[in-house]
Amino acid sequence: MSTSTFDTTACLDGLLRSRCSVRAFRDEAVPRETVLEILRVASRAPSNSNTQPWQVYALAGPAIRELEAAIAAVFDSGQLPPPHHFPVPLPDEYGVRQADFAARYYQALGIDRSDAAARARQTRRNFGFFGAPVGLIFAIDACLKPHSWLDLGLFLQSVMLAARARGLDTCPQVSFAPYHAVIAPLLGMPDGQVTVCGLSLGYRDERAPVNSVETPRRGVDAFVRTLGF
Repeated sequence: MSTSTFDTTACLDGLLRSRCSVRAFRDEAVPRETVLEILRVASRAPSNSNTQPWQVYALAGPAIRELEAAIAAVFDSGQLPPPHHFPVPLPDEYGVRQADFAARYYQALGIDRSDAAARARQTRRNFGFFGAPVGLIFAIDACLKPHSWLDLGLFLQSVMLAARARGLDTCPQVSFAPYHAVIAPLLGMPDGQVTVCGLSLGYRDERAPVNSVETPRRGVDAFVRTLGF
């Protein structure tokens, strides 16, 4: 292995290992050009027949506050959209890992799992992008099939890695998806687009305990079957 190959491998591995979902950010601005550069680089992500199905809305300052207020008003009303990102019931294999994450997450926040009010307050922080200076909303044409949604996921991962390479942190947030009816008119989305998720972008607050939460990963033997090697 050449030195340049080793350096590239070590750099990419480091980005993958250091990427995590950050839920507390410093009050430090990210320049518009940096955001555009991240999205420009990430747009090299692959897509089926180069269809590039992603659409992005980048928000900062007053735009974030306006979106937060609009969604929070619906959230606070108690008339929540039905969750749709997991099946009900969630199969045990996945439910165990989800429950493990929840336990680690709320413990770091000092919130008892039985404290519904405190949990709701924390959920509400999603809509202000956890205090990040930049919020991204990802959308896609609703007519597209699951493979195009996969393409958007590849783009999203590329955005997170490009951000990490620049010393920034992120948190992908499916919590925005149920609020499409609120988000679309505020952002001027055309008919036929649907909100996929949000993404917080900024500099992590190293002092926040929630940013020290570690989520374990399965060993490759648990999810890989090799044949013909």
